[in-house]
Amino acid sequence: MKELILYSYWRSSAAYRVRIALSLKKLAYKTIPVHLVKEGGQQHTLEFASINASELVPVLVDGEIAINQSLAIIDYLDEISPEVLLTPTDRHLRYQVKSLAQDIAIDIHPINNLRVMQYLTSTIGTDQMQNTDWIRHWITLGFTALEMKLKNTAGACCVGDDVTLVDACLIPQVYNALRFGVTMSPFPTITRLYSSLIKHPDFIAAAPENQLDAQS
Repeated sequence: MKELILYSYWRSSAAYRVRIALSLKKLAYKTIPVHLVKEGGQQHTLEFASINASELVPVLVDGEIAINQSLAIIDYLDEISPEVLLTPTDRHLRYQVKSLAQDIAIDIHPINNLRVMQYLTSTIGTDQMQNTDWIRHWITLGFTALEMKLKNTAGACCVGDDVTLVDACLIPQVYNALRFGVTMSPFPTITRLYSSLIKHPDFIAAAPENQLDAQS
C-alpha cells in the first residue's frame, strides 16, 4: 500500500468522519487541505475537479485509486485495514450500524451542507439568521428520530460498547449542531455519547481544531 492521501477541509463533517476512521485504524496519511471558502472555494478548481468531478471533499487516494464519499472511503479502509472494523461482520449488527450511519450521513448532513447554504443565500436570498434557523430545524428533526433509535442500541458507544461507523458519523454531526447553537437538552443519549467519545484519543486527533489547516 502506497502512502494514503486525504483531501480534506478541517471543518468538513464528511472529512472529519474519515479522519476518525484513519485515526482509529492507526493508518498514516498525508493531508492535502482544500479550503471550501477561500478563492471562491478551492474544491471548484480544475485541479481538484480532475480528482473529484463532484467538487466535494473528502477524497482518499491510495496509489492509483481515488475514492470519494466518506462512507465508501470508510468501507475501503475496513477492507485494507480489517484489524479494526468500523462495520461489524455480524449481519444483524452490520446493517444496524449501516442504517444508523446513513440516518446521519444521508438524511441529516446533506441538507445543511455548505453548497446548500450558498444556494439559499445566492439564489433564494436568505440571510445568515435564516440559514442558521434552517440548519437548526433539520438537525433537530433528524436528532429527534436518532435519539429514539440510539436509546435502544447505545452502550458506551452508539451500538453497544465498541466504536463503529455510527460513532464516526455522530461526532462530526454533533460538532456542527453545537457550532450552530442547536439545543441539545432534548437529546440526552446523543449528548452522553458525544461527551464521552470526544475524549477518546483517536477522536481528539481527528477533531477539526487539531488539523493543520484549522482556522485557515
